[in-house]
Amino acid sequence: MTLPDLRLVGAQVLLPEGLCDAPLSLSSGRIVAGDVGRDVDLSGYMVLPGIVDIHGDAFEKHLAPRRGAMKDLDQGLIAAEAELAANGITTAVLAQFYSWEGGMRGPDFARRVLTALDQVRPRLVTHLLAQLRFETPMLEDYAAMQALVADHAIPYVVFNDHLPHEALAKGKRPPRLTGQALRIGRNPEKHLEYMQALHAHMPSVPPALDALCADLMAAGVIMGSHDDRTPTTRADWRARGVRISEFPETLDAAEAAHAAGDAVILGAPNVVRGGSHNGNVSATDLIAMGLCTALASDYHYPSLRRAAFLVSDAGLLPLAEAWRLVSAGPATVLGLGDRGHLTPGQRADLVVLDAQSRAVCAVLSEGRISYLTGEAAVRFIG
Repeated sequence: MTLPDLRLVGAQVLLPEGLCDAPLSLSSGRIVAGDVGRDVDLSGYMVLPGIVDIHGDAFEKHLAPRRGAMKDLDQGLIAAEAELAANGITTAVLAQFYSWEGGMRGPDFARRVLTALDQVRPRLVTHLLAQLRFETPMLEDYAAMQALVADHAIPYVVFNDHLPHEALAKGKRPPRLTGQALRIGRNPEKHLEYMQALHAHMPSVPPALDALCADLMAAGVIMGSHDDRTPTTRADWRARGVRISEFPETLDAAEAAHAAGDAVILGAPNVVRGGSHNGNVSATDLIAMGLCTALASDYHYPSLRRAAFLVSDAGLLPLAEAWRLVSAGPATVLGLGDRGHLTPGQRADLVVLDAQSRAVCAVLSEGRISYLTGEAAVRFIG
């Protein structure tokens, strides 16, 4: 249920030009001009645009709290939404694998997750979208993947290749193969044979990708590449209409993407940690160089809010620009022009933070409460 008309007063409100103490009016799920409804005194709080998470897979732990416990996917998605809301996220892209790795990354599980998401979405407040992370060596699955995208109206596809090509090219057994195979219930030798077959057919992948990307682009699907390492790789993807570079691993790749007008998505945990956990280029350095379009939660939802403030507190960007990396920036990449700013006409997607602790106290998505706690709850309830 959408809240009745409200006028939020007394708070520090983050507008595109910066913080101000102007009232913020909400009506019918939108931000409106003028004075409407009941006043809600939010003195001591900050009101900022709701966070838009353009790529996150932390929801997986709710779908499988223990190994093998993957039956009640709808309940897992409901629990994931609660975590998203508690971290100020009003729009979230759930990054679901479609991979030769099997298990929770396999095609069958992807179908189950997408079906459950379609069924549970009308019951949720947070706007949940799906991203399909497709492993490009899976040539025999191209048609099935494309059908899955159409059947579930998936708006966003990202291309990955996690095959251990170096080991396979040398005829070696990839590390941790036995454990990985047993974990998904597959015979290790059969698993190795499957990986070897995928590797052997890599020369056929580029032309197949050309055709697949053309079809997806014609269908209006947004496309991204994952872990770009070189400008050449990024140029190849761009030629296919893949205009998003997710988590580029090198400065050269990020610079090439930015120079060509491609969106560059970086991980908020990289900012919070002070660097990449696996030795790739620092997200903070790329932000300082103006090469970041948007930050993503990756595997940790709380990092989005924290990263924006870390960037601002360090003086790398003013707060309005730092917050744009987790709100209007990702919204624009996703083609969601109705959110990301607290200006008239936009959706009433907003997060209320304690001005001192910066803790999340209230979250509204299209004027509906998804999270409310403490003193802020008392003030909203009136």
